[in-house]
Amino acid sequence: MSRTTRPSFGTLLFFAVSFALSTYFTFAAVQGDFGLFRRVEIAAERDMLSRKLTELQGQIDQMENLTQRLSDDFLDLDLLDEQARSVLGLLRSDEIVIR
Repeated sequence: MSRTTRPSFGTLLFFAVSFALSTYFTFAAVQGDFGLFRRVEIAAERDMLSRKLTELQGQIDQMENLTQRLSDDFLDLDLLDEQARSVLGLLRSDEIVIR
């Protein structure tokens, strides 16, 4: 005579809890605050900020160049004339303004 046995309630409960915990930790590893998707977002943000830093460094270099060209030690007369015309609206006496 063969007798079939059913798994006990404790065994089923153990596997159910194990499955639930493994599902939770897998979800947290992918979607959580420190998960894979967040890591990809951080890498993309880092690349964007790096490009922005490079762009801003270029603007700083350009402003330093203009500042140096207008300093007392090195005066670029063409740049000074350009700035006087655009910022102050100055004209030379021999020029005619057409609007």
